[in-house]
Amino acid sequence: MEEEIRRVAGIILGAPLTRRTRRELLYSGFGGLAGVAGFCLTLVLLTTGLTVSVSVIGTVIGLLLITVALRVSRRLGSLHRRLLRRLLGHQVEAPPRFQPGSGVLGRLDRRLRDRAAWRGVWYSLIKLPVAAVQLYAIVLTVFGLVDLTYPVDWLLFHNSSRGNLSPLAAVVPAPFGGRLEIYSWPGTFPAAIAGAACVVAAAWLARGISAADHALVRNLLGPSSMAERVSELERTRTLAVEDSAAALRRVERDLHDGAQMRLAALAMNLGMAREKLDDDGRPDNATVRELIDAAHRNAVDALADLRDLARGIHPPVLDSGLASALATLATSSAIPASVIADIDPRPEPAIETIAYFCAAELIANATKHSYANQIKIKIYTERRRVLRLEVSDDGIGGADAARGSGLAGLAQRVSTVDGRIDVVSPAGGPTIVTVELPLRA
Repeated sequence: MEEEIRRVAGIILGAPLTRRTRRELLYSGFGGLAGVAGFCLTLVLLTTGLTVSVSVIGTVIGLLLITVALRVSRRLGSLHRRLLRRLLGHQVEAPPRFQPGSGVLGRLDRRLRDRAAWRGVWYSLIKLPVAAVQLYAIVLTVFGLVDLTYPVDWLLFHNSSRGNLSPLAAVVPAPFGGRLEIYSWPGTFPAAIAGAACVVAAAWLARGISAADHALVRNLLGPSSMAERVSELERTRTLAVEDSAAALRRVERDLHDGAQMRLAALAMNLGMAREKLDDDGRPDNATVRELIDAAHRNAVDALADLRDLARGIHPPVLDSGLASALATLATSSAIPASVIADIDPRPEPAIETIAYFCAAELIANATKHSYANQIKIKIYTERRRVLRLEVSDDGIGGADAARGSGLAGLAQRVSTVDGRIDVVSPAGGPTIVTVELPLRA
């Protein structure tokens, strides 16, 4: 029983020292500020739009303000999901993308009936009390850490040998006290104890409010309805069909323009050589040799084309595992590249193939556009059974999926297996591209 009490006490008192608590406090700070800003912005836009749209003259302006509020709510939802993923490691799937209608009225109608955006509005409004608790956890932590330093502060700056000084004032946020006046060094210990209590309470408060906010994000900012999920599945199925059709067309083109032409030339050279040998006269050995040499070159080139084509469908190096395949890929990079891999358990072959080609495309993009000196590839599996691939370079940055460079195609490819891609590439660099894939397709 005593051991159990010690273990529980150790967990409770040791919570502020864990990495998880630091991440939750960071999330509370950034999430709380974003929540307050989002609440104010959403409330102002919605109330202004509804107020103006009541009058006949202001209907158009009011509806435009409401549509702006709905667009902002989607952007805020994306921000909160990203904070949750980056700081706490919780992945919340994004709702389906907004599909605009045709014409002005069609777009307006679709925007006003955007359920995901309205759920984002509800989240922004509900977020205010959650943000208040998150920011209160930050305040508790700051004041608690300051109060913990009072014994040292007294010895360094408030020693009685330096003359009569005014008493120190320690502020302990409610409900732990209030203002404590300290007149001696032993009097700093109650303030330090109160500060330690504040830090411990803040750690567990941040943990609880982060869990509550995670539930809100999952229920309000994710694809909650079956209709939305079906719509997203239809979109990814269409992308998968288009990607398969494009791959078949590419294979057909490569066969027609490469191996097929070389095999046709091989057949023609062998046919001409046979005709020379079948002549009644003495055959020209030099001509026959030239035809046979040409046929041999065509056969070798055809084999090389077929080998490259097979490697493009499924690289044989993947048979040894994704880590070995990426290491081989890094050695062939024009820019020095390093690989850090921690993959356990091994993903399905289809997922490995997608991850390999994503890495190959990102290395090719960095080689063409980044002017980088080094590329770093990091791939590992997470506890929630997600394969994460990070490819970064120290180049000039500015990568944008909207401007091509293969990133849009990668986003479509990973979305066919419910994967995600995130690009961080500010001007001046560095560029970090993160690809998340499920371990099972």
